[in-house]
Amino acid sequence: MLLRHQHSIDTALRATLDRVASGSEVSALDAYYGQMRYHLGWVDSQLNPTNSNPGKLLRPTLLLLAYEAAGAWGLTDNTEASDTSYLQRALPAAVSVELTHNFTLIHDDIEDGDTERRHRPTMWTLWGVPQAINTGDGMFGLARFALWGVLENGVEGDIAARLGAVLDRTVLEIAEGQYLDISFERRGDISVSMYIDMIGRKTAALMRCSAEMGAMIGTRDTGTIERLGTFGQAIGVAFQVRDDLLGVWASAEELGKTRAGDVYRRKKSLPILHALEHANPRDLQTLQDIYQQEAEIKEEQVEQVLAIFERTRTRAYCQSFLQQHCDAAYEALNAVPHVSSTVSTRALGDMRAMVQFIEAAAH
Repeated sequence: MLLRHQHSIDTALRATLDRVASGSEVSALDAYYGQMRYHLGWVDSQLNPTNSNPGKLLRPTLLLLAYEAAGAWGLTDNTEASDTSYLQRALPAAVSVELTHNFTLIHDDIEDGDTERRHRPTMWTLWGVPQAINTGDGMFGLARFALWGVLENGVEGDIAARLGAVLDRTVLEIAEGQYLDISFERRGDISVSMYIDMIGRKTAALMRCSAEMGAMIGTRDTGTIERLGTFGQAIGVAFQVRDDLLGVWASAEELGKTRAGDVYRRKKSLPILHALEHANPRDLQTLQDIYQQEAEIKEEQVEQVLAIFERTRTRAYCQSFLQQHCDAAYEALNAVPHVSSTVSTRALGDMRAMVQFIEAAAH
């Protein structure tokens, strides 16, 4: 389900960056665009081509699936199965959301002090913070520039303008979420509801944006656009909660994650915040002592935290919360008006499979 459009997205991404880079007559800028290619996984630190992990391309894939589910602007079953030319209408927007996502990652790595992403050094560790900030800004500019490519592919001007407004609103929302996330690091009074609001902005907003933009390119039916946007928001929150669950309870064999890795890192994710709200006074003091100590958390302390999670039924709460948002995603999909097209039917099936993949963490 996530691989069907990967080649089309990757090709469009590379063409977008190549077109802008080749338009520069200043050879010194080759390294600038090389930094973007490095972050996207196309070249190594010496800017030589490589086969590094490019990421899931989840957001642009969701945009194209929503575009198909909404009807892909009148697509019918007369189109041959091998013909994907109809995707051209939506690919500039898919490129735009992926570049937007990556610009936020470049800045996140700086703000969080992360030295690795996708098993490679982060950009700022190689070229320094000032260059990484600037390259992130450039990628955001490129994301906005790429979006206007929809005008060259048959999208009407009023729709293109609304797409730009949705994306701008979303970038502001992501920045709000990042502000909250950074501010939470210095506070000890973060509630579950505050955390849910934060991830709704930082993580889920771009998922909602992707689905909403795809639907807007695929149809003018406001009900379809609204329902697919709701799907994106629900699956975005669920995706983050799934990550929170795996960050504590995934085994070493699952997804390559360290068992209780988020506890070792003292990450203020949903499990710890739920436990802090529901622990008895003795357990609450233990959690506060462990999470506030300056020394690294030891294995026996991790076991104490996991035992408290058990007593507060934290895992069951997170699983139930995840299931609620998966159910909301299913409900939104079921409410999307039927379009007589095998492409639309297949897209809705792929989107349900996406929910099922996330939902598995609730069991």
